[in-house]
Amino acid sequence: MKIDAVIFDMDGTLFQTDRILELSLKDTFACLEKEGLWEGAPPIDKYREIMGIPLPKVWETLLPLHSEEVRESVDEHFLEVLVDNIQSGKGELYPHVKETLEELKKHGMKLFIASNGLPAYLESIVKYYNLDRWLDAAYSIEHVDSLIKSDLVHMICRKHGIKSGAVVGDRLSDITAAKDNGLLAVGCRFDFSQEHELKQADIVIEDLIELNQFIEAVGRSNKIKS
Repeated sequence: MKIDAVIFDMDGTLFQTDRILELSLKDTFACLEKEGLWEGAPPIDKYREIMGIPLPKVWETLLPLHSEEVRESVDEHFLEVLVDNIQSGKGELYPHVKETLEELKKHGMKLFIASNGLPAYLESIVKYYNLDRWLDAAYSIEHVDSLIKSDLVHMICRKHGIKSGAVVGDRLSDITAAKDNGLLAVGCRFDFSQEHELKQADIVIEDLIELNQFIEAVGRSNKIKS
């Protein structure tokens, strides 16, 4: 199988969300507590468990007894804090992100982001780390009405004429999105990954630098077959 495009997840794959997650959640739930709408510690561990689902679903899970109006307010505040933390330099990319993207681009790969993050959040990461030097485009889950990662990847493939490629991510939604669209599923054994989910990937990597090695191996195999 030839690989001519790579579609990356953002949180827990390219960007170390954990660096700013706790800070952002503490700030958000502190505001809720001031308004008398929350008691106790912020549900950081619970968020880590469900990391990878769209934010509206996150708040439904973390705030099941709160109104939709409260959830929308929390969503807005959380996004503002996340972006502020990114622009303040409190976040960080995973090791070898830039080297990996640069090397893939040298080999003529089309590179995309397909993320459950909101557009403003994605844009802040891309701009702060100058990732647009290598990316063809970055897409948020809000670009599809269903809020399903498989549909987002399908949209990217259709829009950019992708016939073969790989989806790289740390959660089951990324792996499923790859398989639903006939692409290779590359699982990342990073902070938020779950072993039972990674078992469904075609390959699993522990450092992004391994992705280049894998794609080169696929290229060599295709040359031998041809």
